[in-house]
Amino acid sequence: MIRKLLLVLLILLAPLPALAVNPDEILADPVLEERARNLSVNLRCMVCQNQSIDDSNAELARDLRVLVRERLQQGDTDEEVIDYVVSRYGEFVLLKPRFSLRTMLLWTAPVLLLAIGGIVLVLMARGRLRARAPAPLSAEEEARINELLERR
Repeated sequence: MIRKLLLVLLILLAPLPALAVNPDEILADPVLEERARNLSVNLRCMVCQNQSIDDSNAELARDLRVLVRERLQQGDTDEEVIDYVVSRYGEFVLLKPRFSLRTMLLWTAPVLLLAIGGIVLVLMARGRLRARAPAPLSAEEEARINELLERR
C-alpha cells in the first residue's frame, strides 16, 4: 500500500518544472539568494520566451541569472536590478509587465473596439430600419434610362 502511495506521489510530482539554476550560480548569502530567485522568477528568458530565467537552461538565461546576482551583490535594490535589466532588454523581459498607459491601452483596446463595433452595428441597424424609399425618378431621368436601354 505504501509503495502504491509513493508511486502515485512520484507520478504527481514528475511534471513539476525543474529549476535551471546551477549550483555555481547560487549565492552564499541566503537572503541575497532568495531575492535573486524572486527576481529571476519574474524575468523572461529571451530565448525561450515563455519561461522565466529561473526555469530556462538557455545560455542567455544563465547570463541574466548571473547578472541579477552580481547586481544584488553590488548593493542594488530589487527595483534597481529590474530597471537595469529592462533598460538593456526592454519591457518584454518582464513576465508581468508594469502598469503604464501603454499596457492599459493594450488590455483595454479589445474591449473598446468591441464596444465601438457594437455601437456602429446598432446605428447601422437602426438606419436600415428607418431607411426611406428612394425618391422617384424625374421625367428627364426616366427618359435618359429608356434611351440607354434602347441602345443595347
